[in-house]
Amino acid sequence: MNDGDVSKQIQQMVRFIRQEADEKANEISVSAEEEFNIEKLQLVEVEKKKIRQEYERKQKQVEVRKKIEYSMQLNASRIKVLQAQDDLVSAMREAASKDLLTVSHHEFQHQHNYEALLKALIVQGLLRLKEPSVLLRCRKEDLHMVESVLDLAKEEYATKTNVHQPEIIVDNIYLPSAPSSNDSHALSCSGGVVLASRDGKIVFENTLDARLDVIFHGKLPEIRRHLFSPIAV
Repeated sequence: MNDGDVSKQIQQMVRFIRQEADEKANEISVSAEEEFNIEKLQLVEVEKKKIRQEYERKQKQVEVRKKIEYSMQLNASRIKVLQAQDDLVSAMREAASKDLLTVSHHEFQHQHNYEALLKALIVQGLLRLKEPSVLLRCRKEDLHMVESVLDLAKEEYATKTNVHQPEIIVDNIYLPSAPSSNDSHALSCSGGVVLASRDGKIVFENTLDARLDVIFHGKLPEIRRHLFSPIAV
């Protein structure tokens, strides 16, 4: 083999080696690009998942905030409704108190037979206490009328209970007078009496105001039902 043949063989070997190197380099390049694309897709999916989770978290926060705001608005509306109902009931109670004043007012006493009412209230108090001797307290303006019915009240009580007539001592400390427009916060009494045992341990308040409170609180559920039920509306 001469030098020319050797040179050709060497060149062929060099081309073959270069071709294999190029092919190998190309395979490495393709493989690297595929791995890069796969890794890139994985990273993109991870980031997409993070974004979706963050969006869902913020969406839930918005929904929770909306529910809280709605609940607060609903509660505020309910409170306003309840306050309006209470105001109406209070206004009714106040109107009833003003009407009650006419019962004991000197201009309407005969019309409402306040004297007979006082006697009935005294008898009721005696029946509640069942004491042989009681203290009675009334308004100063009612003193004369109370004294005029004491004997009748004692007699009626004795007849109903079949006992001796009780001793009734009228206290020289009087109940407050009727409410005054000059001082709406002062203690007041629309009429009636308060009876107590001699030792003061048993007290029965039978004033017109106390009777109104008892009746009003007893009828309050019915009043609310009539005023605020769907049928009433």
